[in-house]
Amino acid sequence: MTITCKGFLFDLDGTLVDSLPVVEYCWALFGERVGVSTQEINNYIHGKPAIESIRHFMPNATQAQIEETFRWLEKLEATQTEGLAPLPGAIELINRLNDLAIPWAIVTSGTVPIASTRQSVTGIPEPKHWVTAECITQGKPNPEPYLLGAKKLGLAPEECVVFEDAAAGIYSGLDAGCQVIAVHAPISLPRRNEIDLIIDSLNDLQIDKENQQVVIKHKC
Repeated sequence: MTITCKGFLFDLDGTLVDSLPVVEYCWALFGERVGVSTQEINNYIHGKPAIESIRHFMPNATQAQIEETFRWLEKLEATQTEGLAPLPGAIELINRLNDLAIPWAIVTSGTVPIASTRQSVTGIPEPKHWVTAECITQGKPNPEPYLLGAKKLGLAPEECVVFEDAAAGIYSGLDAGCQVIAVHAPISLPRRNEIDLIIDSLNDLQIDKENQQVVIKHKC
């Protein structure tokens, strides 16, 4: 399997960084606060902006209550770092892109305080371009985040490859018109037939540059 592109757009949590223990711990505290089960929360939140999930689970709350809860949760997630780790192959892949001068960005549903903490704590190289919750009006699964990511790289969406682990992000990348590689993803992937490549680890990929095109191959 060979994919050609000109730029890379990475989700952060679950794609480059293993933050699942931190995310689920913080959202379990949120569940206790609003009286929602952990299972129900975990079935909904992944890949979506926090503010949207808060609105979903607090349908009768005032805007002030939503904002106060969001600030509380953001501070909690931005300061909980124990257990954060880079996923296998993440640092090596991004170093390879930097060595080859291949443009890339991180496109995350997290806010700047959360995303920057997880990137720096885990040793993921800092991107030149970020798309965070502050940059958009509609989060994943809407295509806006990845459309903006492609724009920041100065590329057309179809010239970009999106790396995603969550259903919401996969929908976002596909609907933006990008090629999509699903990594660390569940068996029950949405729109499986539209995904360009499904891999178990970023270590499974070989990246080269040929005549201004990036060539991605799956290692046998």
